[in-house]
Amino acid sequence: MDVDDEAGRILREVFGYPQFRGEQREIIGHLTAGADALVLMPTGGGKSLCYQIPALVRRGMGVVVSPLIALMQDQVAALQEAGVRAAALNSAMSWPEVQETERQARAGELDLLYVAPERLLTERCLSLLDRCSLALFAIDEAHCVSQWGHDFRPEYLQLAVLAERYRSVPRIALTATADIATRKEMIERLRLHEPRVFIASFDRPNIRYRIAEKDNPRQQLLRFIRDEHAGESGIVYCLARASVEETADFLVRQGIDALPYHAGLDSGTREDNQRRFIRDDGLVMVATLAFGMGIDKPDVRFVVHLDLPKSVEGYYQETGRAGRDGLPADAWMVYGLQDVVQQRRMIDQSEASADYKRTATAKLDALLGLCETTQCRRVRLLDYFGEAAAPCANCDNCVERPEEWDGTVAAQKLLSCIARCESATGFSFGAQHIIDILRGKRTAKVEQFRHDRLSTFGIGADLEVAQWRALVRQLVMLRLIHIDTERYSVLRLTAACREVLRGERTIRLRRAIDRSTSRPGSRSVDRTRVTAAQAARVLLSEGSWGAADENTHTLLFQALRAWRLQVAREHGVPAYTVFHDSTLEEIARRRPGSTHELRAVSGVGAIKLERYGAGILEILAQSRLHSFGQPAD
Repeated sequence: MDVDDEAGRILREVFGYPQFRGEQREIIGHLTAGADALVLMPTGGGKSLCYQIPALVRRGMGVVVSPLIALMQDQVAALQEAGVRAAALNSAMSWPEVQETERQARAGELDLLYVAPERLLTERCLSLLDRCSLALFAIDEAHCVSQWGHDFRPEYLQLAVLAERYRSVPRIALTATADIATRKEMIERLRLHEPRVFIASFDRPNIRYRIAEKDNPRQQLLRFIRDEHAGESGIVYCLARASVEETADFLVRQGIDALPYHAGLDSGTREDNQRRFIRDDGLVMVATLAFGMGIDKPDVRFVVHLDLPKSVEGYYQETGRAGRDGLPADAWMVYGLQDVVQQRRMIDQSEASADYKRTATAKLDALLGLCETTQCRRVRLLDYFGEAAAPCANCDNCVERPEEWDGTVAAQKLLSCIARCESATGFSFGAQHIIDILRGKRTAKVEQFRHDRLSTFGIGADLEVAQWRALVRQLVMLRLIHIDTERYSVLRLTAACREVLRGERTIRLRRAIDRSTSRPGSRSVDRTRVTAAQAARVLLSEGSWGAADENTHTLLFQALRAWRLQVAREHGVPAYTVFHDSTLEEIARRRPGSTHELRAVSGVGAIKLERYGAGILEILAQSRLHSFGQPAD
């Protein structure tokens, strides 16, 4: 058997894809040959195929270590829809279901077995694997092994036992993002044997990155969803549980289907909400970072951060949950000075080591640099991961280049005011008090400390509060100001500010503007968009397909989604496991007239063609019947 030919056959016949992408073929060949690998590939880049196909080519059963029950359930459902013998072992299963899955594994009736690290490490599970023929081990979300990472999980550290117990079984570790230090740590802690490291491009060209000033964030969020993503699935991240509850409740009151998710909810509610998000269309999940790792929902059209993440890695990982199907998606964030203060406080007040705090501070500084840059955000983001790129013409900074200004004099005023306040009273003050002095505002606090007598009182009245707060953020990012969170988040000067005060250093800054809502040149909203249910009704209305071709395509796509949703509910699986939106889009665009033509569509494998081909062709025939002879594309 030619391994390469067999892998290509499985890709086409089982998964329905015409060709490999990027380094998939090379990774699959390397693992199939029995060697270890570390794979860094962005979300939506096709990581799963890198171990699923070798598991089908090699003799024995592939074991996939997956961190979340919901994730493994959905992946198993998708594989079963494609005709692959897949199963999972997890705590949500009944005892008879566990026994049956274990019997199938021992009997060689499974191609892939998904298991959580906690269960894998039990003696019962290891003993089961001892009695099975094993093709490979795939360790998904492998960055969880890193104690420096944003999703550290102690149980991942114990997965090194696989290297000792199953020395002849190849292993592949996969993640969407990891810096150089984390890559080295994954190799060492998982004890991969002379692994080949595959690093795909980190670029997600279908995602538009947009970052704006925080100003009434819930109203900003509401405008963003209503103007650009009405009726679409998305994730909204908040830092605190209370914010999650309040934001979800706010969206529901505004007529948007939204659910909360955080660790404070009981497990049943969390599981139900996650299941609804994965299986339903058009639902918004408002969540803390407890939600999202490994979410395999391809049609998430937007990811929002209402609070600042902890690092560029975390930001990239979380935004990468949007647009897994390759269609346009938005990564949208609003943040302000209070977010910086809050993150600094969390670092300073943690019980972690000094080394960890230094690393966490450096990661936060890098994220602030991404937020405040006037250059292409994609260039800055990819540069963090060591990848060079040209301006993308798709992020907010490229679409509307932010204005820069010479902030040297303003910075000198601010720094001088901080110094004079401390000199006059013997202690420091927070940003709002400093801004009040600069703008000449006689608050009770200003008068209490007689700061209206300072030479800096009123010298900054020419700038608005938002501009001063933006200046503070940028000077913190430039390490000219330090936020002392151990003393009520007061502002302190650093040694580096002396050059600015002496006029030896010029400060070019980003001018604060509100770009939280749509701007000219932003991704246009399809105003002809209709819901799947509406399209299904329209499909039965004779003559409705005779409209302009763009409307015809939209109606056909939504009719296919309505059909897919009905099929998914009948099968008890998420809709995307039947077909991805990208596959339905291609079907709507090409309008195949036969099973042969339908088979040529990416994502339509042999089993799915057999199961669903007739239903799809019937919908396409209806569209032709009611389009008055309008030719297909």
